[in-house]
Amino acid sequence: MTRSLQAVAYRQPSVLESAVDGQRLGLETSRGATPSGVRDHPQFFAGFLTSPQVAAAGLLAVADVAATRYYQRQLPASLDPVVTGNGDRLRFESFSGCGGVYARLDVLAPGLDGGEVGHGTTNVDVNNPLRDALSRIGSADPLHMRVGPDELSVTTVDGPVVERKVPLPDRWLRGFAEAQVIAAGFDLRAELPAAEAVRFLRSLPRATSRGASAGARWVVPAGQGLRPTTRAVPGAVCLPGPERLVALQRVLRHATALRVYGPAVTGAAPTAAAWEAVLPGMRLTLTLSPDASRGFSGEGGVLDALATDEAAEDAELISVLLAWEPRIDVADLATASGLTAERVRAALVRLGTSGRVGYDVAEAAYFHRELPYDAERVGRHNPRLRSARALVAAGAVALEGAVATVTAEDGHVHRVRDRAGELSCSCLWWAKYRGGRGPCKHALAVRMVRRGAAVDAVDAVEQMAANVGGGER
Repeated sequence: MTRSLQAVAYRQPSVLESAVDGQRLGLETSRGATPSGVRDHPQFFAGFLTSPQVAAAGLLAVADVAATRYYQRQLPASLDPVVTGNGDRLRFESFSGCGGVYARLDVLAPGLDGGEVGHGTTNVDVNNPLRDALSRIGSADPLHMRVGPDELSVTTVDGPVVERKVPLPDRWLRGFAEAQVIAAGFDLRAELPAAEAVRFLRSLPRATSRGASAGARWVVPAGQGLRPTTRAVPGAVCLPGPERLVALQRVLRHATALRVYGPAVTGAAPTAAAWEAVLPGMRLTLTLSPDASRGFSGEGGVLDALATDEAAEDAELISVLLAWEPRIDVADLATASGLTAERVRAALVRLGTSGRVGYDVAEAAYFHRELPYDAERVGRHNPRLRSARALVAAGAVALEGAVATVTAEDGHVHRVRDRAGELSCSCLWWAKYRGGRGPCKHALAVRMVRRGAAVDAVDAVEQMAANVGGGER
């Protein structure tokens, strides 16, 4: 697994301090993207929180996920959460060290009081002393929160910054990209009132002393609650690794409802799912990969978007039109760009592969953010994509109608069949996953060659038409 060190620098550690008018929470930011370009330590908000204790618990839950590995727990995990200002809300996001749990706290307009929300994305420091202080916030404590340095520190502090190097695996970045593609296929499957939500979540198994997962389970809506089922029946939702919902315990007593999102059941294989705690003025969402031992990075949902030049060009156009919107309107982008809605959606998927958009299941809409990492590595370092491009460059793909042959590096010939646009392959990858984790490298290579052939054909027709027109003139 490719890893690099990411330098994260803060002016000072984040801190919770007592003041005359209550408590003051200063969340320090690192280098980040803003509408005016990349800036050191941008500020996104300075005002009061309407539900301080709830916000503190939600922020701790996001930090819990960032500091946890739910698989191979003995390995360290420590990644700073990401904060995005979307103009009307703040979003705090994190990914688990194992790459299988994505957490996001949305502090919505009703949860904020007395301050404007800026636009941009950066890392935020949530250190251990701050975590201890946040856990002691009472329900009656007024809490002023500042995301980014205050004006005084910007103009007067000129001392050494707090800097640390954090390991940043490529599969973690790929997971961020894959999670939003998968979530875009979810629908609301169940909504539990507070009492049922508490009962259900407290009934789930905890991780064993050795960290072993309880495995995937299935649940179906039953009245106002959920009941377990032994198989993937229509309307069921997968609960893969139920012990990975432990971060919801932080906010459980504040939740007014629990919403469950997932894809339509099409087989018996475990699927990803999103679990959202509805809070006063906020939402905390945990998205789980299909298995505790299986991170999002290998799901393959972004490969088709990375493989097409058309989507890359469309994405470049759409990116210019984004402005940290909390809710991206596909129809508006289609009108502004002159593209069809289908091409806009494909471009958004492509932008998601580099972390430039996320997906909010509660609003069934994309939102704009810019990950504060070299997220372009998602495409450059994706192993299946690299292998497929190498096969195309080597001339290993031969098109023969609905069946294509691909000669692998070791000389083995694989057959890729096209059934109504769905590609299958004779390789071991396809036999194992049956398309459940995206296309194999051979199918991806065939798709690249076919798209290239289609583009060449269109170019030839256009050139012929131009030649004919020139002769008439």
